[in-house]
Order: sequence, then structure tokens, then C-alpha cells
Amino acid sequence: MNYSAIAFALLRIVAGLLFAMHGSQKLLGFPGDGQTVPLGSLMGVAGIIELVGGTLVMLGLFTRVAAFIASGEMAVAYFMAHFPKHPLPLLNQGEPAVLFCFIFLFIAAFGAGIWSLDSLRHHRQPDVLPPTGSR
Repeated sequence: MNYSAIAFALLRIVAGLLFAMHGSQKLLGFPGDGQTVPLGSLMGVAGIIELVGGTLVMLGLFTRVAAFIASGEMAVAYFMAHFPKHPLPLLNQGEPAVLFCFIFLFIAAFGAGIWSLDSLRHHRQPDVLPPTGSR
């Protein structure tokens, strides 16, 4: 059994879900204190990208495009909100933005993998990671 394909699918699903929850918090006030941001604001646009992009990544639908856009949003968020405080993510509370950026960049490069709607749409076997230790 190829456990790396399962681990990647779980990473994609969990990262997409957590990202979507950031968007739902901004747009719907849930989970959280019920406060929302204006839809047309910069934070509102970020919330739309997070909610829609995270959901698409989680479902594995249009995964490469959604993950690429989400990665770009996180890069912009890091340099706009965190980097001005200090260049190091550990000192500017930017670790989540950096992690999301690189996780989504990897997903954009790799594709949806197993357990995805993209694999059903294309009626083919999804890409799988090579087994560890093989050459």
C-alpha cells in the first residue's frame, strides 16, 4: 500500500479545510465571535480566496489553480502583514502564512492526488508519490 499517497491526500484535505475556515471566519463570523469584514475590503477579498480556494483544495477540484492562488495570497499576506514587523516568521507571527504558502505551492505543483474530484473529472488514476527508498 502506498501510504505517501494517503498522507498527501490527508494533508490536502486538512490544509484546505483549515484555510476555508479562515475564510468563513472573515466572511461569516464562524467559527469565532461573529464579527465579519466588509466583502469589498482587502480582508474580504482574502476571505473569499480562503473560503472558495480552501474548499476547492479540500475537495480536490480545480486543485492546481486553487492552490496556486491560495499560495500567492499567503505570500502577499506575509509580506503585507508580517514582514514589516520583522523579517523572521518566528518573530512576526507569520509561520501560518509561510506554511500555508509552501503547502499550497507544493499542492499546485503536484496536483490533487487520490480522493479528489479532479481524479474523477479526468477519469484517470491520480498522481501518486513514489514509494520511499526507491530509485
